[in-house]
Formats: sequence, C-alpha cells, structure tokens
Amino acid sequence: MLDRLRWNRTVSTEKRSDGELLLVVGLGNPGRRYQGTRHNVGFAAIDRVYARLPRGSSRRRFQAEYVETTHAGRRILLVKPETFMNDSGIALGQIARWHNVPPDNILLVYDELDLPLGTIRLRPGGSAGGHNGVASIISHLRTHEIPRLRIGIGRPQSGATISYVLANFSEPERRQLPDVLERAADAALAWIEKGTILAMNEHNRRASPATEGTSAGS
Repeated sequence: MLDRLRWNRTVSTEKRSDGELLLVVGLGNPGRRYQGTRHNVGFAAIDRVYARLPRGSSRRRFQAEYVETTHAGRRILLVKPETFMNDSGIALGQIARWHNVPPDNILLVYDELDLPLGTIRLRPGGSAGGHNGVASIISHLRTHEIPRLRIGIGRPQSGATISYVLANFSEPERRQLPDVLERAADAALAWIEKGTILAMNEHNRRASPATEGTSAGS
C-alpha cells in the first residue's frame, strides 16, 4: 500500500500551494478517562487550532476523528487518532495513503517530557525521542522526516514517567495551559501559512515568563 505514495522526502519549503491538503495531527488517547491528562495535550492543541478556523463536519473514519476545514487557501484535516497513543501510526498511515499526503505536509502535535511546560518547539523531522506515538508514525510512514510541534510538559521530580504523563495537569499547570495552547495554535497556523522553517524561526522560544521557574508536577 505504501507504494501508492509518491512523496518527496525533503524538508517543506516556505511556499504553500492554494488548495493544497495539509494534515495537522494531535496525538493522545481517546476516551473520557484520558481527557485533561498531560499525554493528551496534543488533542487539546488541536481543539484550540480548530476554534480559530472555519467550522467543518467532524467524521470518524480510518480509526480517527477528523474534521476538514480551510486556512490561508489550503484544505486542512485536523486529526485525532483513536487507536490509542502507541498505535497512532495505524490511523495516520491509513489517512495519508487514502489522501496521498506526503510526510512534509503533515504536522504532528504532541507532548514532550524533555521540554518544560510553557515551551513549544517546531522541528522538520528527527527521531521519536522515546515518544511511542511518534515512533509508531515513523514506522508506518517509513520516514523520520515528518514535521512536528512538541509541547513541553516537563519531567516529574520523582516517580514513574508513565503515571506522570497519564495524570491530569496540576492546578498551577492548568492555570498556565491556556497560554501554552494559544501559542501552540499560533505555531500550527504559521506552519500552515509559511512552512516549517519560517514557522520555526518565529515560534521556537524558551518558556514564557509566566512559566519559568515553575517545577513540573508542582
């Protein structure tokens, strides 16, 4: 099936074509049990992006929930895989094959333990960095060259990482979260409008003043 994809495995340029189809994919776990957890910040960011775009019809297909909308003359699919985090590549692989979307037209949005809360980072590609959802996507798309927007959640001061990412944000973190999600949405929209490199130059930054000095899990 992957032979159907005839994509160019190069880093996205700053130019976007009118009518071009782009996927913005939030990673997380489906179900009420996982709403509001650190591991689902990618889902929350997708919701914030959608709040700033024209309304579209939500659908469930290819083991994912997604909505088609538009921005800056491009067609946009906002996607939430429903396969659970570790199998995110199953859903995204099906969608990418069906729509023949190359990897550089896909933006992954997900949580990052190695960045403090309040920090966002755009990258044109790279390794999974220990993130199982990204590893699944790399495996199914057969390339590391997939743009991604990482949203820092910080590492726990103690205890298991798994229980930390599957726990809800603390009260101080919840107060910071709206600003973090707004900046993540800004970066995702800039990626749609301008491509990876220019969006990186504009939006890669240190933690905002409101989040600096705040310990993870405080």
